[in-house]
Amino acid sequence: MPLLRPDGNPFETQLRKPLAGDRVTFVGEAVAVVVAETAALAVDAAELVLVDYEELRAAASLTMAADDGAPLVREDVPNNTIFVHEFGDGPATEAAFQRAPHVVQARLRNTRVHANPMEPRSINAVHDAARNHFTIWGGTQHAFLLRDCLAEHAFHISPAQIDIVAGDLGGSFGLKDTIPPEMALMPWAARRLGRPVKWTATRSEMIVADNHGRDLVSDAALAFDDEGRFLAVRTDNLNDHGAHIEIFGTATALVNVGGLVGPYVIPASYAKVTGVQTHTSPLAPYRGAGRPEATYVIETLIDLAARKLGMDPLEIRRRNLIPAEAMPYRTSLVFTYDCGEFLEVLEKAAVAAAVADFPKRRSEAQARGKLRGLGVAMCIETSVGAGREYVELKCRPDGHVLVLAGSNNHGQGHETVLIQQVCGELGVSPDLVDVVESDTRQVRKGDGTGGSRSAAFNAAAAADAIRQCVELGRPTAARLLQADPAGLTFAEGTYAAPGHAGGVSFVEVLRAQGAETGLGIEAMGEGVIKHDAFPNGCHVAEVEIDPATGAVALVAHTVCDDVGFELNPMLVRGQLMGGIAQGAGQALMEHMVIDDTGQVLTGSFMDYAMPRFTDLPDMTILSHPVPTSTNPLGVKGVGESGTVGSLPAVMNAVNDALASAGGAWIDMPATPGRVWEALHALRQ
Repeated sequence: MPLLRPDGNPFETQLRKPLAGDRVTFVGEAVAVVVAETAALAVDAAELVLVDYEELRAAASLTMAADDGAPLVREDVPNNTIFVHEFGDGPATEAAFQRAPHVVQARLRNTRVHANPMEPRSINAVHDAARNHFTIWGGTQHAFLLRDCLAEHAFHISPAQIDIVAGDLGGSFGLKDTIPPEMALMPWAARRLGRPVKWTATRSEMIVADNHGRDLVSDAALAFDDEGRFLAVRTDNLNDHGAHIEIFGTATALVNVGGLVGPYVIPASYAKVTGVQTHTSPLAPYRGAGRPEATYVIETLIDLAARKLGMDPLEIRRRNLIPAEAMPYRTSLVFTYDCGEFLEVLEKAAVAAAVADFPKRRSEAQARGKLRGLGVAMCIETSVGAGREYVELKCRPDGHVLVLAGSNNHGQGHETVLIQQVCGELGVSPDLVDVVESDTRQVRKGDGTGGSRSAAFNAAAAADAIRQCVELGRPTAARLLQADPAGLTFAEGTYAAPGHAGGVSFVEVLRAQGAETGLGIEAMGEGVIKHDAFPNGCHVAEVEIDPATGAVALVAHTVCDDVGFELNPMLVRGQLMGGIAQGAGQALMEHMVIDDTGQVLTGSFMDYAMPRFTDLPDMTILSHPVPTSTNPLGVKGVGESGTVGSLPAVMNAVNDALASAGGAWIDMPATPGRVWEALHALRQ
């Protein structure tokens, strides 16, 4: 959607230059390139670079950047405000609040965090002068987009003169979703020097200079009646976008705001979203990209409402969930849910988490001197979305199959699922299947990965390619069976004809066709999806607090998730576990701290806390798949789900434990210091 400034005019995004030029806009912005024979020599040489800085005032705080008189990131952007968008029905929402018997409100801060994958960003580049052709090896979620952007904006050449090899890019969580300046600087240096050039970020470089995630303030309120029925919800969001507007950067603030109403019947809703720039590292999508932020708001407000009414947090949710028979359901804020059984998901999670026995566990913890809290969060998110993806199959005469996929894996297991699908439908042995993802030297088309889209799109595109291959093999199969091609059936890798005993396999058809023509069978599959899907779930977290120190331990976490048809249940479980860890990490410890001058104070793992294995409990993961009709296999997507629900569930558990001892409510992160202060604030 076009970004509209406060005066209603479109905001024009400026292209970011790889180096800062005359003005440095955030700590960590690259100002020079140094190339040497070894990394150690390059570090030494970089020490010789002298920059004469004139220090200027910084607008490094989100809450002050939009104030009158704040230093400007761009001289042509008053108050650093790049857009103001409104969603929902403001007058209807305000009327509902005016007549509501009860209202709860809160200012909620979604902290700035860093993705911190184990694998740092790393880029190798080589330039073939004879062809004026670049080959770039580097971690990216969008190889074709990167190729096209570099061709058009950096080198002014044809996209055919650049190849991107993403390879095993490692973890990303959205970090490698955009285009960092090094992606242009390394090939430029390679062309300039006539030699291959490589660069790998250090951990401290990553934390300071990489894109960050989240960072918004929400002034939110929920209106409800005496029975706990929701009447309206509203929020006024202030989103930080840093010093530069990244590709997909504003999507976090705008695309997923519909999650504010959750899986609930809320008659009226309104969201005002304001985007501002600050003198800080750019903000870009981080796992969930707006979904955890919206879910944190509504699930926190619901817990506050339950506390105000003295109602059980599960019961207030039960009373407001959208019933399955209401599907498809158009919410009061942007989204239309095609399917879902939200009450069943909640009940399965509650039973698995033994919520009914929680009072006993709380008493037992109290006897040990600990405070135990239980937190619940329902979550729903848009995923997949409208778009298309491609999978090409090249079936060779010897029975080997090469799968060329347009999207690429960064930890989700795409290769496993693609092999599973091809083998299951064509009857090919797994050791005869190879997968290449987003390597533009071999793959002709692709959109990339992100937003829990790949499973649905890859499955749809692969299914289309498989169908074409089956049809292309039908004439040869008919000759082998001496049957009418139109009468053949195909199932589990075998062609069969009515009245014929046995059948002929797809691999046999390949070999026979190869013997006849020397050719295999090839097909380009296209997966086209026109509507969003909505994975959803219920998380139940339990924590224990040591009141003497404020330390919080996550002792149990249960989730029941509906991600539609599960192509590989084990991979689904792994995705949920990883997502839960990231949500819990933000809730309990992760926080990028930047002072008023723009200096990063959490520039290493000595200061930026990351969850360890020992910080996580055994997780109980259940599924309640309700296939969607928005794509051929009924897949909804799972990549974000664990994070979307775990963040609010863990924070609700912390505040439940604090409330049991009369402590004050706190916002994230629930660090020991904050928790200790909350326990003692009401006693002073």
